[in-house]
Amino acid sequence: MRSFTIYLATFLCLFASKLIAQETTFEIRAKAIAEKIERITKEEKAALKLEVESVNKQLEGGSITNAQADERKLHLAESRAKSIENRVADAQAELSQLVKDKVSGKLKEHDSTARYSLYLDFPVRLEDKKRAARMRDTLRGESRTTSQFVYSLTLSSLVNNGSPHNSNLHEFLGANYEWGFSFTTRILNNSNLLQAKYGLSLMYNNIEPTNDRYFVRNGNVTDLVESDINLDHSRLRNVYLMMPLHLEFDFGKNKGAGVFRKQQGWRLGIGGYGGIRLKSKQVLRYEIDGDKVESRTKGDFNVNDFNYGVSSYIGYKTMSLYVKYDLQPLFENNPVDQNNIAAGIRFDFN
Repeated sequence: MRSFTIYLATFLCLFASKLIAQETTFEIRAKAIAEKIERITKEEKAALKLEVESVNKQLEGGSITNAQADERKLHLAESRAKSIENRVADAQAELSQLVKDKVSGKLKEHDSTARYSLYLDFPVRLEDKKRAARMRDTLRGESRTTSQFVYSLTLSSLVNNGSPHNSNLHEFLGANYEWGFSFTTRILNNSNLLQAKYGLSLMYNNIEPTNDRYFVRNGNVTDLVESDINLDHSRLRNVYLMMPLHLEFDFGKNKGAGVFRKQQGWRLGIGGYGGIRLKSKQVLRYEIDGDKVESRTKGDFNVNDFNYGVSSYIGYKTMSLYVKYDLQPLFENNPVDQNNIAAGIRFDFN
């Protein structure tokens, strides 16, 4: 009779825990969206790899020149980047709505370990409470390396010759965003304090001149000129593929001896990034005789093909305040170096 009671109670615990596990939390839904975007990215990168290999075979066979090969590879990279951008648009909208629902309180936060609680509160041997506690801590721990989906939204401007004192920051404003994936690896064996954070991101940097101005390529120099007509909007967008690298200080407390959980408290990250420019585009909006007109011009605008800079963030759990500064000037040959500086918020969904 006692054995039957234990088996029955165990079955009821398993059934109840399954119902609990079916509740969708913010963390689970965000991770599902991140996995969807990661899957799209992997598919496009795999396709790009095959296409580049085909170009390399043509180059080895002598059917195309080095210049032609480089041009085709650049075109393929731009095409795949555009495909990624289009395919993840819906996922980004879904993520934005999820964040809004979270902030507005429409989502209830459930303990992600709740599904295990019934197992742990009913061990095979009811008197073995210490063993159950050890099992609980083990289940709550994380591996040494974990992955995150990163999304940031910042406001940016340009500084002249590396000094804000020589710049009119209000004359260049832009809303930028960045999304990608990162990996966080615990450096110390017995402490969660030091973490190496690295990954891959797409950065969208928007430079928006004020006072009816826009950029014009004049040979090797890019000039900022005033428009003859009133501009409703002027924006130069540069898209970069970046590899961020940060040393993260995680000040969250350990859950117990040998049990570590990331992003449970205050965090500080110091590091930088480097990568290549994928494309540049200028968008102008204005009105002519009451008709709204939008002009889109693609080109390099003498923007540097490579970019690198320093960045830092400080925050609590998932959200952080984020600042970054491009050490590489925006334009290649302009007489005055103009560097992008940005600040805003950043989310790391673990």
